[in-house]
Amino acid sequence: MGKKHILVVDDDRSVLRSLAEILQLEGYEVETAKSGQEALEKSNTRSYDVTLLDIRLPDMEGTELLTKLNDNSSSMIKIMVTGYPNMQNASDSLRLGADAYLIKPVSPEKLRRTIDERLKARAQSGIRQVTEKATVLV
Repeated sequence: MGKKHILVVDDDRSVLRSLAEILQLEGYEVETAKSGQEALEKSNTRSYDVTLLDIRLPDMEGTELLTKLNDNSSSMIKIMVTGYPNMQNASDSLRLGADAYLIKPVSPEKLRRTIDERLKARAQSGIRQVTEKATVLV
């Protein structure tokens, strides 16, 4: 089946670097984007299995990017990651199609477990879209 491809979107270079390293050690092929526009450009040229999205980006809100990614690639698993958690962000993210909502700093184990669960759910669904209810993980 090959390596799974993950796009990590965050404007903080240290977060991008650490998440990319964690995921690469797990055997994923990882690309990064520092803005919503860069993420959209990358997702238009290649297919990703999972995208990790920061809530706050320099050029758009993470929920706006989430909506645009849903329009372009509904089969991609989308996980919101934020250092500014609140119920409104969580509610909006899940309502707009996020498959999970993680709070920074997210432990490597929680990140791996969330991605693994979402990929397994998508594979079990028989289609390339997760149909089970999204979850908020704290």
